[in-house]
This record gives sequence, C-alpha cells and structure tokens, in this order.
Amino acid sequence: MIYAAYGSNLDPQQMAERCPHSPIRGTGWLAGWRLTFGGDGWDGALPTLAEDSRSQVFVGLYDVPAADEQALDGWESADSGLYHKITVRVSTLDGELPAWTYALNDFEGGLPSARTIGLLADAAQAAGAPDDYLTELRARPCRSGW
Repeated sequence: MIYAAYGSNLDPQQMAERCPHSPIRGTGWLAGWRLTFGGDGWDGALPTLAEDSRSQVFVGLYDVPAADEQALDGWESADSGLYHKITVRVSTLDGELPAWTYALNDFEGGLPSARTIGLLADAAQAAGAPDDYLTELRARPCRSGW
C-alpha cells in the first residue's frame, strides 16, 4: 500500500535517506482532514491529522516495502506507541487511492515550536506544495524557542 506523508517526510530527500527503497509516487490531497498538533513533546506539540470536512492536507505519496515500513515506524515512533497507522483516501490527478499514514496517540491541542513549523513548511515546499498552502502553514501560531 501507499504511504501518505504530511509532515517532514514530505521532503523527498529525507524520505530517500530514511527509506531508500521507497520511491516517490507523486502528491495528492487528504480531503476532509486538517493538519493539527497535539501532545506535548520536548519541542512542543506534535503534528497529526484530524477529520474536518472543510479542510484538506497536502501529502507526498511513496511506495513503501515492508523493510522500509519497519524503519519508518521507528523514525515516527509508531513502534513505541506514540503514533498509530490509519488508512486514508488520497485525491490525486489520476483519481482516488487508499494509503496509510500516521496519527498521534494523544490529545489535540498545544502549540508546535517555530522549529517544527519551519521543518513542515520546508518539507512541503520541497514536495511541491502550492504557495497558498505554504503561506497558511508558515502563518500558524507557534511557540518560540525550543
């Protein structure tokens, strides 16, 4: 199945380093979802998804074989229970397709750090996200410092 990256893994170079056997398949949108933040990590709230019929999230799509999936679970702390996998429907120029992604196992709320917002925006830009999506992402409220 296809992996839908919405966070820092949107960056094709980062994904190539983390999952060298997982080619990029393209980009798309998670219609009916919004990018939000939750929990309270050492660097502020962590990125996650929440259902919202009025929103959409830009994603990068990757073909991830089992070995790379296991490595990615480690990178995303899914192997420790911080995140869990969900199945979503991604809208692409070729139609809709099912994909899996990660969702945080914690409450929604809290502010991400300015560092986190910068990483997410840079990754989205590297993946080819449209300017209006990048502008909205970079304008999100965040806490300063680490």
